[in-house]
Amino acid sequence: MKSITIKGSERENVGKKATKAVRDAGMVPCVIYGGNQPVHFAADERAFKDLVYTPNAHTVVVELENGTKVDCILQDIQFHPVSDKILHIDFFQLNDEKEIVMEVPVKVTGTSPGVLLGGVLRLNQRRLKVKALPKNLPDFVEADITPLEMGNKLYVTKIPTDNFKLMHPDNTVVCQVRISRAAMKAAQEAAKAAKDAGKKKK
Repeated sequence: MKSITIKGSERENVGKKATKAVRDAGMVPCVIYGGNQPVHFAADERAFKDLVYTPNAHTVVVELENGTKVDCILQDIQFHPVSDKILHIDFFQLNDEKEIVMEVPVKVTGTSPGVLLGGVLRLNQRRLKVKALPKNLPDFVEADITPLEMGNKLYVTKIPTDNFKLMHPDNTVVCQVRISRAAMKAAQEAAKAAKDAGKKKK
């Protein structure tokens, strides 16, 4: 999985006044959990653009001014209810020997016969939760729609997994080919025409 580097400075004072001062300076207060103790730091809000405002999934390397580097993933993010500015971010430290659960995007591949006949592809799950060691985390999960005929569904059990597990029930539908209104109307008209033709023969 691709990684993004976030440069920040460690925070010693994490009280309300100090946190407000951090935000007023255009910085985002953050904390890293999962290690021996939480690591509080602040980073420029612009540094999170490619991490937060993207459909892609990334791991993160937090580089602090004291030279410390921590490998982690984004765990939680809080936005201001009115301005949508980032208020706070929680990260979780990665351990090379421990599996981690995170969401990754679904990438649709192939050509569906059902879509070619006028069906509409509906992506039920844009992201899926995977569980893997950090080194095996995929950039995306591939959903091949080649076998899907009109009305067919692609279940999570048909998704290939390579060194990772999908954390969803077997009956989870990833995507499906639905009959479009135009295709349904065409089918109804064809059925009516066939019926009328049958009556005329009689």
